Amino acid sequence: MVDLIIDLLRHGEVEGGHCFRGRTDDLLTDLGWSQMSHAVEMKPTWREIISSPAKRCTRFAKQLAENQQIPCRQAEWLWEMDFGDWEGATAAQLAATDADRLNAFWQDPVHQAPPNGEPFQPFQQRVLGGWSALIQQSTKHILLVTHGGPIRIILAEVLGMPPQNLMRLEVPHASLSRVRISTDPAGKIYGSLVGLNRVS
Repeated sequence: MVDLIIDLLRHGEVEGGHCFRGRTDDLLTDLGWSQMSHAVEMKPTWREIISSPAKRCTRFAKQLAENQQIPCRQAEWLWEMDFGDWEGATAAQLAATDADRLNAFWQDPVHQAPPNGEPFQPFQQRVLGGWSALIQQSTKHILLVTHGGPIRIILAEVLGMPPQNLMRLEVPHASLSRVRISTDPAGKIYGSLVGLNRVS
């Protein structure tokens, strides 16, 4: 068996507090930066870092790559879901102005997209398309710096979870999870979850 180890790091705390933040390109707070620094302080032997283009991910990823003298690149497939008209709004604000659609989204995010937002199926296809290409490469240890949504989709794929259960996976700020991808001599690929949500 040939193993590929992929670590999944969610960004830390972001300026503007908790809200629907997909394509809204806010920066990390000082705390968020510190959270991510602590998450990687054991300095695993990554050979490459791949980041969402969002500033809350890529600025930290670039600095980490420079410090470790390894390649770093951005990947569009690692963007968070686009929340459309809900971008920048808090759940409390939407509960007061758009409660029915908010409740529908919480109950069934697979079929109830935010207004003018990215539907779930294209979002899932985008992430899993990038993931499928990634796990067929030869780099032995990779760090992905991304968001809660893509991490949930990847973990659900590895675990064989139905997408309706995605929100059962908690992904805190600056949490680090690890997936092992193994390929047998016949070329069949197997995924397993090694560690979930290690938080400094």
